[in-house]
Amino acid sequence: MGKEKKRRLEIAVLSDVHLGTYGCKAKELLSYLNSIDPEILILNGDIIDIWQFSRRYFPKSHLKVIKYLTGMLTKGTQIYYITGNHDEIFRKFEGFSLGGLHIVNKLVLPIDGKKAWFFHGDVFDLTMQHSKWLAKLGAIGYDMLIHLNTYANWISRKLGKGRISLSKKIKNGVKSALKYINNFEETAAGIAISNGYHYVVCGHIHQPQMRKIKNREGKEVLYLNSGDWIENLTALEYFEEEWTVYFHTEEHTLSEESENDMIREFDLTKVDLEHKQIFKNIIMEFQLLEYSNASPPL
Repeated sequence: MGKEKKRRLEIAVLSDVHLGTYGCKAKELLSYLNSIDPEILILNGDIIDIWQFSRRYFPKSHLKVIKYLTGMLTKGTQIYYITGNHDEIFRKFEGFSLGGLHIVNKLVLPIDGKKAWFFHGDVFDLTMQHSKWLAKLGAIGYDMLIHLNTYANWISRKLGKGRISLSKKIKNGVKSALKYINNFEETAAGIAISNGYHYVVCGHIHQPQMRKIKNREGKEVLYLNSGDWIENLTALEYFEEEWTVYFHTEEHTLSEESENDMIREFDLTKVDLEHKQIFKNIIMEFQLLEYSNASPPL
């Protein structure tokens, strides 16, 4: 089987993957990662869902994503892991950098003479700041809805109909949700403009977007959101001075055989010791924090 040529990108941005939850579309994400060759990969928060992590549910496809990302490091990709609210445990590693891996809470990059500001976006969420237990309860309910959606889509396919998203229908039908999304975008854009940034790139709200936003003085910024890999299956891409929003479709998802061939390219036995140790240390720290009861019970 011949290998398809990977698309070369200067920057790719992913967020809200939520590895460790039923809603995560890890197989689709693996297919996407296999299709690109980015110089810089920015993981903009909520990549591993530590809020809902359970040893009872972390399937092979989720582990393959981590393994593939580790392999990308050895191939020379610079990976910036920006922490989010669901993987906030990693905020204690802020500033950690080894080889091509960098863990940060926010990131400013010069891109073709312009400044881009990257951050997850939970800083704007008052629920997160003042009622974390409520936010966690909402996350569990959301995951249950996504789980129910899986069965709904199975029935829909049997009836010969297309894919549906229950959570998107609910979100798009609630005025307060739409108002929150709009306020989020306007707030991010306003702060970016006041700081002289040309691009502001977020995640968190699971709403892929690319639009110019102006303030009252007529100054503008390009607001971008990478969406998620639960409902929208989207990413942001930058190449030759142009941003685009990538939308993944089912026909682009690899078969299991092709997926295994892809993973062999990044077999961990070939990864040098330094990067293997990074990966091992992060997993060890994660397990220790799980047992230390770092988060209060609901």
